Amino acid sequence: MLGSYKEVMWPRLVANKILRKSVGSNNFVADFPPDADEQLLEAPGLVDERPSFDSKTIFANQHKTTSLNYKVLVNTWNVGGIVPEDGFDMEDFLETHKTPCDIYVLGFQEVVPLRASNVLGSDNNKVSAKWNSLIRETLNKSVATSDDRDKGINGVSQDYKCIISKQMVGILITVWVRGDLRPYIRHPSVSCVGCGVMGCLGNKGAVSVRFRLHETSFCFVCSHLASGGRDRDGRQRNSDVIEILSRSSFPRGTYLEDLPKKILDHDRVIFLGDLNYRISLPEEKTRLLVERKEWKTLLENDQLSMEIMNGKIFRGWQEGNVTFAPTYKYIPNSDLYYGCIAYKKTRRNELQHGEEVKISDHRPVKAIFTTEVRVLQYSNKIRNLFFSERFEDRIDGYDQIDVKDYSWIST
Repeated sequence: MLGSYKEVMWPRLVANKILRKSVGSNNFVADFPPDADEQLLEAPGLVDERPSFDSKTIFANQHKTTSLNYKVLVNTWNVGGIVPEDGFDMEDFLETHKTPCDIYVLGFQEVVPLRASNVLGSDNNKVSAKWNSLIRETLNKSVATSDDRDKGINGVSQDYKCIISKQMVGILITVWVRGDLRPYIRHPSVSCVGCGVMGCLGNKGAVSVRFRLHETSFCFVCSHLASGGRDRDGRQRNSDVIEILSRSSFPRGTYLEDLPKKILDHDRVIFLGDLNYRISLPEEKTRLLVERKEWKTLLENDQLSMEIMNGKIFRGWQEGNVTFAPTYKYIPNSDLYYGCIAYKKTRRNELQHGEEVKISDHRPVKAIFTTEVRVLQYSNKIRNLFFSERFEDRIDGYDQIDVKDYSWIST
């Protein structure tokens, strides 16, 4: 294994030294920053003022911890460079006809064709803006049209907000949360790793996003790995995964809050994307097994499953049970497992694919997770230390709220 890894990595390391190209800044797009009311829900004093040792000690010992469960939908889709038309129906993709989720994490590959002008030029943000516009319209159609739409719980809008959207060449990841959760999202950031041309360009690689919800950190990795059916291509995909996990890096955070720097340091980690692992069977036999719906036999010959089982990549990770037809089609828009969602440290409810969403030669793959989030409930002593008098009325107004709705956080 080590020899094959070096075989793949050596020329790429040399190329990186000579032709290192930035795959994009860590800037990202998001909906409007917190308004005045949302800012009041946070505690800016914890950022601007460093407390004394005594107050830090009190802070560490004068609170209780509880937990909340949130529902997260994760979706990955290779759209084959096709830009959606106005009014494109995304209800099946987002499952808005079912019970809405609290968080939506949507990953796309090939939102632009992977031609040289797109790989070497600046990112076409018009495409990501188009996808985000459709997502916003679809998600917020599902929000009730009553007064709750405008006010929500305690005056906070229930409309879904985009907290992070980042594009690197053809890879796009966008994260949406319920409006009433927005005040409790902290430290959103991104990390881009290119593994494509010369081992460093962004036609292949990953965009990772992270944020903290209450006291639990999340990291989502949207990737597009090397294609090809040769043995060398399989080794390339393995090395891409290793590079993504090792090279991705996030800011450490503030004096009071030491944030995870690497992907695997986060509390909840989900890896999604078009990983390009193949079925290790002849095409004719693969087609026959698909026609017979013999998913078990197909999965037994799935390269990704075999690599995980052999401990070459994703050690300790889990992938949901696959009980549907392959999501890659040899003939575009007609009836290989390319899409994947792997996860650590969270609970998956179900894994599905989108049969009705057909604009490319791939189908979406989605998973729904129930994830537990830690929440701190501060005592009055903590409140007196870190909140000025102008926040007292607002804090008192929240004292009677059930923890199922809100719990206080610091920034």
